[in-house]
Amino acid sequence: MKAGGQTMEIRKVSNNFHGTKFFPKRPVRSFRDLEVYQKTSQASSDVMRKITPKITGKYPMTDKMSQCLLTIPNLIAEAHSRRFEDEKAGLKLLDESMAECNKMVVYLEQVRDIYGGEVDRGVCEELIKTYIYSREKIFRLYKSWKRFQEEHERNAGRIREVK
Repeated sequence: MKAGGQTMEIRKVSNNFHGTKFFPKRPVRSFRDLEVYQKTSQASSDVMRKITPKITGKYPMTDKMSQCLLTIPNLIAEAHSRRFEDEKAGLKLLDESMAECNKMVVYLEQVRDIYGGEVDRGVCEELIKTYIYSREKIFRLYKSWKRFQEEHERNAGRIREVK
C-alpha cells in the first residue's frame, strides 16, 4: 500500500518475447557452463552406473560404447578451448561430438533391444532422448560458433580495408 491508503497495482510481466518464451542465458565462462557439456557428462555417468554393469561381458561393444560416451564431454571441452585459437579445429571437434552422440544412440538402441530384460528400457529411452537432444544442441552451438567466425572474418576484412 502507498501512503494515504491508496493501493498499488501490481501487474504480472509476461515471459513472452515476440510470442516466444524468453529466458536470458547466463554467460558462458568455461566449458562447464555449457548445457551440452553438463547433459552429456551426466548421461555418461548414468550409462556407466545404470547400464554398463548389467551388460559387461555380454555385449561385445561395451568397451567401444564406454569410450564413446566418455569422449563426448571431452570433445566439447576441447572445442570450447580451441574456438578462438583455431576456429576451424573447434568446429571440427563439435562435428566429431555430434557423430559420437549418434553412435551412442545406436549403442543404446542395440542394448535396449538385445538386453531389454536385463536393462531398464525406460532408462535406455531417457538416455537415447538425452543424446538426441544433446546432438541438436551441439548443432545449434556449431551454427552459432560458425556465425561468429564468419562475422569475425568479415570484420577483420573491414579493418584491413580501413588501414
